[in-house]
Amino acid sequence: MRPADLNRLSVGESADRYVELVRAKTLTGALSASTAEVYARDVATFVDLAGEEVVLDDLTGEDVDAVLLAFARKPDGRRRSRSGERAGASRTASQSASSQARFRRSISALFKHAVLAGWVQVNPMAMATVTARERGGLRPERRALTREQARGLIGAARELGGGPDGGAVVAETPVAGTGRTRRRDQHTELRDGLIVLMLSTMGPRVSELVRANVEDFYTNDGVRYWRIFGKGGKTRDVPLPADVALVLEAYLLHGRMASAEKALLLSWRGRRLARGDVQAVIDRVQRGVDPDRRRSVTPHGLRHTTATHLLADAVDMDAVRRVLGHSDLATLGRYRDELPGELEVAMRSHPLLRGPASG
Repeated sequence: MRPADLNRLSVGESADRYVELVRAKTLTGALSASTAEVYARDVATFVDLAGEEVVLDDLTGEDVDAVLLAFARKPDGRRRSRSGERAGASRTASQSASSQARFRRSISALFKHAVLAGWVQVNPMAMATVTARERGGLRPERRALTREQARGLIGAARELGGGPDGGAVVAETPVAGTGRTRRRDQHTELRDGLIVLMLSTMGPRVSELVRANVEDFYTNDGVRYWRIFGKGGKTRDVPLPADVALVLEAYLLHGRMASAEKALLLSWRGRRLARGDVQAVIDRVQRGVDPDRRRSVTPHGLRHTTATHLLADAVDMDAVRRVLGHSDLATLGRYRDELPGELEVAMRSHPLLRGPASG
């Protein structure tokens, strides 16, 4: 028998109530706004796939499986299928394993709340059998760059970050097909070099990078720090490597246009740089890398690169955790990729086979 207090809400109404609760959590700092929007987007997709008028409590494990399979088959506009690339077509690929796992987590959270709120008698997720396929390794553009590839990219960024000899000169050039003129009172090559250096050596999330303001950088005892505002309202103060600090100073003095905008990174229009612009910056800097050392990489791939090489160089795991902005050491596992030859190096320098310490 159904409990007397069961509230037989439709899928659409229960989703609306749940999303309203999720967004309210951002006001208390329990969730970041970006995380709340991910939940909201996934729940909206669930409503489309399950049916807005269907009663939530009527969904079974088989229904949930059908929704998960339908989501897995949905085209992902951000990705191209490999067969489509080989054929020169623009066919989009289905959802990645990580996207499927994220969607499943979002729906699980919805049903977990539904049980507590009395919207369902039994959580159908417990009877669902569909899981995301094993990734078998990260996609190539998400993997960490090798040491040679990373040094090639950093070298190209350093050349851009060398900075002009003087201050910025205001000039205007036409923007093709728009009838507008583009301001050139900032040196975008300095900005681009700074972006790639920060992503490659400090591993911030791309959202943290574009959210950075000039006032978030300060100096203490001669060391330049970046106060990073991360997920869940958490902040961390990370020292900039000396080379990155020099490029930052050059950019602030000569590269960044005078603007009332607080953002560190500005577009040529003088507005805060968007997340989607960062990939184009990386690709632009890559053109200066020797083809033998060049490999396409995403901003998140550079976050992997930071973690992988810091850990491979025996940097303290807790320090790496703090640099990346994680609360749990276990989370570092997904940002740690294998490097060619690292096991051979580790075994050659095994601490138990070294000679006795001198003195």
